[in-house]
Amino acid sequence: GRIMYAVLEQNFQMRENDEQRTFLSLPPIIAPYKCSVLPLSAHPDFAPFVRKLSEHLTRVGISHRLDESGGSIGRRYARTDQIAIPYGITIDFDTVNQKPASATLRERDTMKQIRVPVDDLPDLVSDLSNGIVSWSDALANYPIFEQQEASK
Repeated sequence: GRIMYAVLEQNFQMRENDEQRTFLSLPPIIAPYKCSVLPLSAHPDFAPFVRKLSEHLTRVGISHRLDESGGSIGRRYARTDQIAIPYGITIDFDTVNQKPASATLRERDTMKQIRVPVDDLPDLVSDLSNGIVSWSDALANYPIFEQQEASK
């Protein structure tokens, strides 16, 4: 019990300048879920990408949580942050409209996002979760995501 308490107590964090936003900053290697898959909205064009990505994540052994609930993407990010999910994948209109398809990958602790081809995501999340690749390496190898370029 004491070890578990110490792990939780040392990894419970609050966002700077926002005491309402708390998160559990477990290292990815011990986080129960390695990533979340979040469609930007309930738009039907997102479903095939979500399904395919979820299948590929399962195939490479990545535990993940699919959140297709309503609500803003920010609230869904906050929910996943609270349960220690280190990475969030967002399927958006750029995923649907651009070739090759890509999605955003968000890191919980820094909240920075990169744009990654959908086919690269399962292996990248696996490598990040297992400590083979660092988030700094991912930031250097993929474009930083600032805002959505295409909309529908």
